[in-house]
Amino acid sequence: MTLEHSPTSESHTCCAHHDHHHDLVISDLSVHYRTLTALENISLNTSCGNRLALIGPNGAGKSTLLKSIAGLVKKSSGTIRWRGTAIKQWSSEFAYLPQREEIDWNFPITVRGLVEMGRYPHIGLWKKYSDKDAEAVDQAIESLDLTDIQDRQISQLSGGQQQRSFIARAVAQNAHVLLLDEPFNGLDRIAAKTLSALLLKLSSEGRLIIASHHDLNTAPALFNQVLLLNKSAVNFGNTEDMLTEENLSNTFA
Repeated sequence: MTLEHSPTSESHTCCAHHDHHHDLVISDLSVHYRTLTALENISLNTSCGNRLALIGPNGAGKSTLLKSIAGLVKKSSGTIRWRGTAIKQWSSEFAYLPQREEIDWNFPITVRGLVEMGRYPHIGLWKKYSDKDAEAVDQAIESLDLTDIQDRQISQLSGGQQQRSFIARAVAQNAHVLLLDEPFNGLDRIAAKTLSALLLKLSSEGRLIIASHHDLNTAPALFNQVLLLNKSAVNFGNTEDMLTEENLSNTFA
């Protein structure tokens, strides 16, 4: 099964609303797959409360960057720091949602079972599932409007319900950072609108949203920051400054 989740680590106490001043700092990050360069010298600085879009052509390294931040891909060089220290220390605060085609939707797990996976980084190997964990799962399911379908197997859900279920897992995990790989792919207009509102809400609570995104028309309403990427960083900054004809031409050349 490919229901990927963030690597486990010792849990850390978090406030009810996420701290807007936690910085994610990436410096000179490079990733190679044997002789193939996937990413080269990527640098950026963002923080909780932002919504960052990764925009670039197919094969630009967007998925690789998300997986690198999540700790699922080994970097060749450079650093990724969160709260001023190595990201590995805070792995339970990061939640990764892969592209929908990478997920085995026929795996025999219910919505509730999926959301419960978000508690694994806090339970660890030896602790028991507690009332506190059950409460976190209940709250996540309710906040994502999944209560009526929590006992359904995930293959029985619509595309929008599937995406909300995975985000509910991240909410149950108490993740500060959501790493979303093309989250709007395959969604109809209504589901996309619902997901858009949800991402805005999550960032307003202080979470950092980082998502690969291909629709340039919707990007300005969804994201306040953009990294233009084509294996190396073409440009990074506020959305209104990045999505210019010149920048896009350099990115998609």
